[in-house]
Amino acid sequence: MSEPHDLLFRTLADPTRRALFERLCRDGDLTVTALTAQAGVSQPAVSKHLRVLKQAGLVRDRQAGRQTHYSARLDALAPLTDWTRQMTGFWQARFDDLDDLLNRMDQ
Repeated sequence: MSEPHDLLFRTLADPTRRALFERLCRDGDLTVTALTAQAGVSQPAVSKHLRVLKQAGLVRDRQAGRQTHYSARLDALAPLTDWTRQMTGFWQARFDDLDDLLNRMDQ
């Protein structure tokens, strides 16, 4: 069974999607046209990447006339934050154990 952070890692593994998400985090609400202007890929490609980001819960969209505006959902990163915190605790405990072992070996 897939963990919530697995989908986020897979989604953000693509450099174009990650760049789009980072831009939305930095610049706020943007249209597809504005995102395409600096994306380095075509508008259909940007739209596909935004669809994947939306499916992962990382962005939301809203219609304003004929344009679609996208914004980042920072709260969607919570599973990654939780996973990182768990891994930090795991490795810190291992390093502490190694430090204890090395100190005992020095005595």
